[in-house]
Amino acid sequence: MLFKSFPEKILLVITVFLWPVLARGQIADAPDDSVAGISVNYTESKTGTYTLPDPLKCSDGQITDNAGVWTNKRRGEIIGLFEDNQFGKSPSGPEHIRFSVFDRETPALEGKAKRTQVTIFFSDDAVEPKMDLLIYIPAEASAPVPVLMYIAFSANSMVIEDPGIREEFIWSRERKKIPAPKGRGFERLNVPAVLERGFAIATVYYGDIEPDFQGGAQYGVRSLFSKTENNRSRPNEWGGIAAWSWGLSRALDYFEQDTTIDAGRVAIMGISRLGKTVLWAGAEDQRFAAVVAVCSGESGAALSRRNYGETIAHITAPGRYPYWFNLKYQEYAGNVNALPVDAHMLLSLLA
Repeated sequence: MLFKSFPEKILLVITVFLWPVLARGQIADAPDDSVAGISVNYTESKTGTYTLPDPLKCSDGQITDNAGVWTNKRRGEIIGLFEDNQFGKSPSGPEHIRFSVFDRETPALEGKAKRTQVTIFFSDDAVEPKMDLLIYIPAEASAPVPVLMYIAFSANSMVIEDPGIREEFIWSRERKKIPAPKGRGFERLNVPAVLERGFAIATVYYGDIEPDFQGGAQYGVRSLFSKTENNRSRPNEWGGIAAWSWGLSRALDYFEQDTTIDAGRVAIMGISRLGKTVLWAGAEDQRFAAVVAVCSGESGAALSRRNYGETIAHITAPGRYPYWFNLKYQEYAGNVNALPVDAHMLLSLLA
């Protein structure tokens, strides 16, 4: 079957890749629950009414009625609103990023692929933090190929079964770096399904960019830009999701100088908190051609104003995940209607 455009092709690849997830329907109404001592509604009829901010109304009242106004004015305003009120403002990419290719186009996966492994150093004068990028391209590829890049909860060696993957480290529950366990991880990628359709597949471990716990900023990429203990010196200081998103853009920096990759056709995919991550990465960095956000939920593709399931109050509660966002975001836990953005505006940035 032939497809004319990249979005159509990537849709087919994702459908095959995620069919078990896509086949599940929405859960039926369920009894109320509580998280962090805050009640959770799981009944559709109790979601309440809400009014969403108008994504096409500029700050000065002008209505966006053409692509020029959107591109040159309103889109930038919405980005700024998310930076100031939810994710924080990320810095631009480093001037002296380093790429160390230690495994280039090695035959792999029973001859179906060529494997490349790259260590991306986020600073020109520091060994840590660094990120290992694992790439497989179809063995028969003779021209640059599009890429599906997955940001994973596990080390590369736990996501793909291949003895040629370099041993890596992960963050333990005790907040220490330990060797990645050998054997199958809880998330495995169906690499052949992607390769057979002419796509490369790549993966990175999000803990390489920054560990996922309160105070983890001191060990991750944010430490390169601020020496504040938790990197929270300003209300709009970037949070963990913005840090992981920033790391994905650095992988794209590498793709742009790899002649086997079509850097203009890179799709990014993540699940749950990493679904939120790819949404923000695609919004901030328009070089990404497509975004696949799976189960991104509250503060991702789910409307915050809709009282169903997790809310801002739950996600930013002390002891949970306030460090994913900037400090300002917590202020909306008790007054979501004051938030000047919502999920529909985040999705509009990907249009």
